[in-house]
Amino acid sequence: GKKSLRQKVVEELKHYYHGFHLLWIDTKVAARMVWRLLHGQVLTRRERRRLLRTCADLFRLVPFLVFVIVPFMEFLLPMFLKLFPEMLPSTFETESKKEEKQRKKLNAKLELAKFLRETIAEMAKRNKADTG
Repeated sequence: GKKSLRQKVVEELKHYYHGFHLLWIDTKVAARMVWRLLHGQVLTRRERRRLLRTCADLFRLVPFLVFVIVPFMEFLLPMFLKLFPEMLPSTFETESKKEEKQRKKLNAKLELAKFLRETIAEMAKRNKADTG
């Protein structure tokens, strides 16, 4: 059924609480990685990607905090998220948004593969005609 306004507000608050909590955990892990880098250790590719994602999330957090701190500005947040979908840190993404993003990437890759396959087939026909 439909959710009441109170239930929606509680869900949103939980969502933002969990997002900030995950961002805090990522920040602690990234700080340890930076410490290791400063002491001459080498990061794996996975650790480097995680460090870059966490740094990007921290930079995205600054405009997001403006919406949280300024009174009544949070009502404009959905409009800004429609205009700038990458504004929120990655820890605040919902599963449906992640799946939608993966679906778009997969469709783009499939279209590119289809284009390349057609191009190669056309080139093969031309080469056969030239050599035949």
